[in-house]
Amino acid sequence: QVQLVESGGGLVQAGGSLRLSCAASGRTFSRYAMGWFRQAPGKEREFVSSIGWSGVLTNYAASVKGRFTISRDNAKNTVYLQMNSLKPEDTAVYYCAAQAAPLPVAPSSRYDYWGQGTQVTVSS
Repeated sequence: QVQLVESGGGLVQAGGSLRLSCAASGRTFSRYAMGWFRQAPGKEREFVSSIGWSGVLTNYAASVKGRFTISRDNAKNTVYLQMNSLKPEDTAVYYCAAQAAPLPVAPSSRYDYWGQGTQVTVSS
């Protein structure tokens, strides 16, 4: 079992930055690929970014590439999402997820555990 708790969401103006954190329980965090997803009101949950076991392999949705950076600290059981140049269309609840596999993948169905989410609101 892995429990995930997101933090770092909030209200920010367009062009601003936020860093989301996701703290994981358990001693096998380093054996889980981690992902960030988001869901805006009235829309389906969508992939944002993911990172493999070692932190070397990452991937990003086209809409955030170049603006968001995913990273992880296995010693702290934490994955981060640095979000820069935020836009109003980035407004959503952001979820952290874990999958018991080494490589980062996009499909939400591949993930085994989910956090409760943290709200990010970007004002224009």
